[in-house]
Amino acid sequence: QAARRGRRRAGQTAKMAAVIRRLGGKWSGRVVRAQLRLPLAAARRALSTGHAVHQQQFTSLDEKPQFPGASAEFVDRLEFIQPNVISGIPIYRVMDRQGQIMNPDEDPKLPKDMVLKFYQKMTLLNTMDRILYESQRQGRISFYMTNYGEEGTHIGSAAALEPNDLVFGQYREAGVLMYRGFPLELFMAQCYASARDVGKGRQMPVHYGSRDLHFVTISSPLATQMPQAVGAAYAYKVSQEDRAVICYFGEGAASEGDAHAGFNFSATLECPIIFFCRNNGYAISTPTHEQYRGDGIAARGPGYGIISIRVDGNDVFAVYNATKEARRRAVAENQPFLIEAMTYRIGHHSTSDDSSAYRSVDEVNYWDKQDHPISRLRHYMVNKGWWDEEQEKAWRKQSRKRVMEAFEEAERALKPKLDYLFSDVYEEIPVGLQKQQEGLQRHLKMYGEHYPTDLFEK
Repeated sequence: QAARRGRRRAGQTAKMAAVIRRLGGKWSGRVVRAQLRLPLAAARRALSTGHAVHQQQFTSLDEKPQFPGASAEFVDRLEFIQPNVISGIPIYRVMDRQGQIMNPDEDPKLPKDMVLKFYQKMTLLNTMDRILYESQRQGRISFYMTNYGEEGTHIGSAAALEPNDLVFGQYREAGVLMYRGFPLELFMAQCYASARDVGKGRQMPVHYGSRDLHFVTISSPLATQMPQAVGAAYAYKVSQEDRAVICYFGEGAASEGDAHAGFNFSATLECPIIFFCRNNGYAISTPTHEQYRGDGIAARGPGYGIISIRVDGNDVFAVYNATKEARRRAVAENQPFLIEAMTYRIGHHSTSDDSSAYRSVDEVNYWDKQDHPISRLRHYMVNKGWWDEEQEKAWRKQSRKRVMEAFEEAERALKPKLDYLFSDVYEEIPVGLQKQQEGLQRHLKMYGEHYPTDLFEK
């Protein structure tokens, strides 16, 4: 026991000497002893080993925090941090509601053809939404979700990305896929679950996906895409690819645990990812004042160590500028960015929702008539002399014709092969699944006249 005590004292002495050397010999023996909580005798032996310690006392104001978990200063006054540390994160915009550029230095100065593409994609999406929404109401498809009022967030962000950047959507980002070239026929095929659907009819409507266009297939559960997107971004970083990931989500999804995991992983792993929050005012029927108490979603970014910005989501140029710069820096610096786009969901959450039960018609009409992203961009184009009423009428007629042609084709199309119920999961179909497939075939052979098998591809 005496030997053990001796070795323990020697170890304590060595620790004390190391601390004194690290501190530059400027702390008194009393302070050093208190820091390590050593017995007085051990501290004295440490001080007598030849390591001179100046007896100069420092005041408490000279002490600096050494805690590894935060970067801060000591204070001697009890004060809690208030949630409204600042008056509110400002909203970046380029155009006002009349399409006038606020600050010429922020004008992206996009060419006419590109601005016209913005407008045509936004209005084409709007037309497709109206036809498919009515299609669901007539019982032709089972479900639909419109994008009314949020077209600017889709097109502005999609245009700022590189074509091979990977997109993780939530479920209201059809415009991103449309801007990348996903044809109307495939939108319709997906919603109708027809044989042309790239997902082979296995997903519910509006759950789009495209490997060719680097758009990960939508999944219904909220926020599951967020940690997955971070994993993809980390893979790009490790492989040193000049690519970024953009992950879309709503302010309601930001309340999910997966959002926390995604934010934290992206910051600590320093991933080239853009988190794009569509703050449209409602998470289904839950308004923002019941969803959170802080200053929106952008305010959460600094807490995770993420560079953040809040933009006017109804200003397609503001969305474009913010996403383009975030994308550039995310790839160049290997760090995440958070964009909160303030917008408004004009339509119902989905065809399963009646928003008149929780918001007024006047509220919806204000955003539809006074601050719509499509009308704002149209004002800009008219001001530039790039668009007029005749062009508007011609384009509306043409776009509706295109959507109706795709719609009619989907109505006539056959459903995918029944065998697709059993394929594309296992490389080799297991015995149990083979038995189920054989059972279905026997059942249809015996009772096929009771099923509309003629509507399916053979």
